[in-house]
Amino acid sequence: MREYVIIGNGSAAVGCIEGIRSRDTESHITVISEEKHHVYGRPLISYYLEGKTDLQRMKYRSDDFYEKNGCTVLYGKKAVRINNDSNTVSLDDGTEIKYDALCAATGSRPFVPPFKGLDTVEKKFSFMTLDDTLALERAVTPESDVLIVGAGLIGLKCAEGLSGRVCSITVCDLAERVLSSILDDPCAALMQKKLEENGIKFMLGDSADGFDRNIAHMKSGLDVKFDVLVLAVGVRPNTALISDIGGMVGRGITVDESMKTSLENIYAAGDCTECTDFSSMETKILAILPNAYMQGHGAGVNMAGGDERFTNAIPMNSIGFFGLHAMTAGAYYGEADGGEMYEEKTDGKIKRLFTKDGYLTGCIIIGDVERAGIYTSLIRERIPLDSIDFDALKKSPALIPFSEEYRGKKLGGVI
Repeated sequence: MREYVIIGNGSAAVGCIEGIRSRDTESHITVISEEKHHVYGRPLISYYLEGKTDLQRMKYRSDDFYEKNGCTVLYGKKAVRINNDSNTVSLDDGTEIKYDALCAATGSRPFVPPFKGLDTVEKKFSFMTLDDTLALERAVTPESDVLIVGAGLIGLKCAEGLSGRVCSITVCDLAERVLSSILDDPCAALMQKKLEENGIKFMLGDSADGFDRNIAHMKSGLDVKFDVLVLAVGVRPNTALISDIGGMVGRGITVDESMKTSLENIYAAGDCTECTDFSSMETKILAILPNAYMQGHGAGVNMAGGDERFTNAIPMNSIGFFGLHAMTAGAYYGEADGGEMYEEKTDGKIKRLFTKDGYLTGCIIIGDVERAGIYTSLIRERIPLDSIDFDALKKSPALIPFSEEYRGKKLGGVI
């Protein structure tokens, strides 16, 4: 019998539990959860704020998930140190937890710049966890003027969640466009227009320089009054538990294809790690739920003596605001990088497909995202475009242009 320990309780932890149980049904699993909640889908916190879901439906697994999988969950406990010389984890209450194999699924935390006067702001919040959401919900009223610093995914989902619940919402960002890390200018403009149509105001190319209670002093010299402040500038991976004991860390925790760190018997998975982006072959943090789960599953299988590799990670985002949906994946290469772009553009819709060296490397689709997963498969599986009818796929994503063998695999049988 072995002792498995998982630090964290998100989607990567769930993947790790299920990976362990696919190989070892008997040994004990301890989950150290700093949050006091059953595992939930983090992308759903904005829908909770909107009233489109509730706490029960937000759960990522059933109420009896931990019991069925032989797990002890230590809620509200924080791991403060991994003692790799004695194979134990020290908790903030002084408890020592023994492990034979450990997975750090520690996620990320909000990045808060050192704004002048931030300590004078009474109602200030992050928007990453369920507790953040519950606190923000208690703070706002129909008369609230909300300022959100950050026009990335977190800030904009917060804005959507608050829409209709408050008097006004203003979003500022130093970037000149919304969602600057995943959308190019034309696509960002389309998404911004939809948000503005629903009452969201933007101050782009400008951001807060400091605060004086309920006034934000902007870099442009303008002053913005607010009642509630949301800081959504960015996130940082939680790597300290590994770096403090000499483990290899870059921007995130360094892992190999088996999700093993540089330390004996210690694995890592999810938003705290960095891995190879298969579409660009660059080392990146790919903080998205599907990757986190797959990494966690691989870590769990390997902790239990199996052999599962995570080799085809790509950046992906499936998002929507006020009914306008978008899907992005991979790397966007332009002519200057030796790539080409195919575009379809109609009123309210954009499709951009990026190719290089005979492969589809990336895509941005806004509006009609049905069957967009076929493009994602082309990128992730690195299928040579000369082996399929790509001209047909550009117009309409479908399995017909693929080979009979490929269609058989995708449809689960032989055609």
